[in-house]
Amino acid sequence: MMKRMNFSLVAGFFALAIPLMGFSQTSTPKVGSPDGQLVMGFSIQPSASLGENGSGKLMYTLTFHGKPVIDNSALGLELDDKTPLGVNVTITDSQAGSGVEDYPLAHSKVSHVHDAYNSLLVKVTEAGVDARRGARTMTIEVRAFNNGIAFRYLLPQQAAIPSLHLRAEDTEFRFSQDDTAWVLALPGYRSSYESEYVRLNLSALSNQGGIPSKFLIGMPALLHQPGVAWISLMEADLEGNSSMYVTNPSGSWAGHYFTVKLSPRWDDPSYAVIGDLPHHSAWRVLGVADDPGRLVEANLETDLSPANRLQDTSWIQPGKASWNWWVDNVDKDGNSGNKYFNTETMKYYVDFAAESGFPYFFLDAGWSSPRDITQMNGRVDIPELVKYAATKNVKVWIWVGSDAVLRQMKDAFPVYEKWGVAGIKMDFVNRDDQEGIQHLYDVARYGAEHHLMIDFHGCHTPWGLMRAYPNVMSYEGVLGLENNKVGRRDSPVDRSVFPFTRLLAGPLDYTAGAFDNATEASYVARNASPMAMGTRAQQLALYVVYENPVPMVSDSPQNYKGQQAFQFLKDVPTIWDETHVLAGAPGEYATIARRHGDEWYLGSMTNWDQRTLSVPLQFLGAGNYVAEIYEDGPDAATEPKHVVIRNENVTAKSTMTLHLAPGGGAAIRFVPAKGR
Repeated sequence: MMKRMNFSLVAGFFALAIPLMGFSQTSTPKVGSPDGQLVMGFSIQPSASLGENGSGKLMYTLTFHGKPVIDNSALGLELDDKTPLGVNVTITDSQAGSGVEDYPLAHSKVSHVHDAYNSLLVKVTEAGVDARRGARTMTIEVRAFNNGIAFRYLLPQQAAIPSLHLRAEDTEFRFSQDDTAWVLALPGYRSSYESEYVRLNLSALSNQGGIPSKFLIGMPALLHQPGVAWISLMEADLEGNSSMYVTNPSGSWAGHYFTVKLSPRWDDPSYAVIGDLPHHSAWRVLGVADDPGRLVEANLETDLSPANRLQDTSWIQPGKASWNWWVDNVDKDGNSGNKYFNTETMKYYVDFAAESGFPYFFLDAGWSSPRDITQMNGRVDIPELVKYAATKNVKVWIWVGSDAVLRQMKDAFPVYEKWGVAGIKMDFVNRDDQEGIQHLYDVARYGAEHHLMIDFHGCHTPWGLMRAYPNVMSYEGVLGLENNKVGRRDSPVDRSVFPFTRLLAGPLDYTAGAFDNATEASYVARNASPMAMGTRAQQLALYVVYENPVPMVSDSPQNYKGQQAFQFLKDVPTIWDETHVLAGAPGEYATIARRHGDEWYLGSMTNWDQRTLSVPLQFLGAGNYVAEIYEDGPDAATEPKHVVIRNENVTAKSTMTLHLAPGGGAAIRFVPAKGR
């Protein structure tokens, strides 16, 4: 029998440095979710070449509703030039436990999280090792929630491993079927994670054109095993580690599995992680559910991350922002171009934010000296702009380049605090190796010390950092609206994929709000006065469908002036108490409802297919509501700017019918009726 004990994250970490107590050996330890539907099991697969006395390769399996999701898959670490730790081991201890993650979650898709889990520690020891050197050991820590399961490697201090020099991680994900996958195929380990999610079966990721081939796949990934489960693959708590990618190495048209690839260090690419022991890897996170909406609703990444490290968070405030970059610095007279990037034009955007009730203005690139981000280039006077904005009850965020922050953070952040800057939009990170990830933690920590909120752009997708550092508000890591300035890469098809893929990881700064809307045929890519494919109602819906506590309202003030649909952008909140995915399918459509206080908001969007949806409103709960509806006009298929605005009295027993035009959407605010 395995011993059961309460085992918290902190206790688990300190257990690295001491022997595991209460030894109870079992050859096939298992752990199940609290509802019993997810079960992860471990075993040793004997090896004829290495195994002896029951030793061999450490393997795991995963089932859901009693059906296999992941078949026997290897676990192991490659340390220095020795035999990988995991190929010739025995299970020497296993301990079970349970716990609850219960915590407030600032500016997110929910305001409070309460997730129970069962846990398991599986200790393995290398077999047939010279006693003088000592046997290498490691522990696999597992947490099983009702909506997913996660595991990570723990390496305690030990004589056999004097320091950590990790070359590779040999984790496998051998899915039981040739799953359909939506994956982010990236060109290498240095990218901004800004690309389409490609739909392919797993075997297609290893065999293109009938020959062996490979893709490097970034997180998160979405998979579907028909008749079994929807699965998300992610990572959490990257502190001290490099980022995980996966690839299908089989080269075979019959191969349908992933192996882990760690982002290599820049100073020595033969290693992924260098450090001291004890050490824990990042969590490998598998969300598992009957439909993809439940994966979006889950909070696994924050569940698996350290608790809030900031004592005072009162200065951290979400809210919408005006923005100068997407519309190429349009001034109050309608002129645009780099020559209008100056203090007076930026005051115009501050005025627009104030008039609209937005708390922020995001000032983009070009204000600073190329070599010194504490010095202005003479075109925009930040202290003057911040002082002016304060008279309008608006605060200013500023753009900074990641490399410059890496060089000058300790000089620049105190200056920004003195100027009164609210936050920084740090761009062109383009790295997620061990040092690159540490840079993001340092920015979050040092930014908090100087009361700076953070919006990461050109970066890795989220991994739960915002729980430990709630001043980290949002991330880009998405193929966003900016692509409409130069080409056709951002379309309603991509936007309907992201709710079930990129959104799995956390907030995304897509930069929505385009009001110059175009059909697929009439769209023209242009830098000045940019257009966006799809309807105006879809742009409104994005503020509900996508999670982002500091969204930009990206278009020019002139394009919003006199437009009744702009009222929704004024009203819609940016943080939520509840989130429910009502319906949808990746690449087709998504309908999501979110609660803020006693009001509910609904966003629905479709790809290029016209669609009629019936939406039951049970999520409203008791009482009467007035639904303020912004929907595609009856002619929106040819006139995508046309939005019909109407009110309807509804209750939780009501069912709404939504008519979505091609590339269309609907955005609804539900307000409690007076005297309800």
